[in-house]
Amino acid sequence: MPKKTDDIQNEFEQQLGELTLDLQRTRADFENYRKRVDAEKAAARENGQASAILKLLPVIDNIERAIAYTPEDLKDNKWVQSVAGLVKNLEKSLESLNLKRIDAQAGTEFNPEVHEAIQFHEDAQGEKEVIAEELQAGYILNGHVIRHAMVKVTKQ
Repeated sequence: MPKKTDDIQNEFEQQLGELTLDLQRTRADFENYRKRVDAEKAAARENGQASAILKLLPVIDNIERAIAYTPEDLKDNKWVQSVAGLVKNLEKSLESLNLKRIDAQAGTEFNPEVHEAIQFHEDAQGEKEVIAEELQAGYILNGHVIRHAMVKVTKQ
């Protein structure tokens, strides 16, 4: 009889080992699932944020164009100054969402990863491609370009 008890004990320990391994695998699978779901949620949140911001960018572009073409005699007008202040507040709000404007000032070196060349001055001399003029602002959200800066390029 004692031999039978040892067999039962060994069988019990084997089953316990198998169940322990199954539990560890299940835990690992669940942890991987949780990480994947968290990553998918974050990606969906970022995509939604980018989509909403992309819808606002044309409005910002139009306001900036309107301010840029303000007649000289209206520059000191309170209404014009209020609209300019509104743009600054909007830019600060967008910055708090981790949106950054791409540097595309005249003289900045052309970078095809963030700039889109719309026009190229072929008669220009030089070796380095630089921006001649920014036509439309570009933006980076959370380290990803959501809209390239449209620029005119020349050589310097």
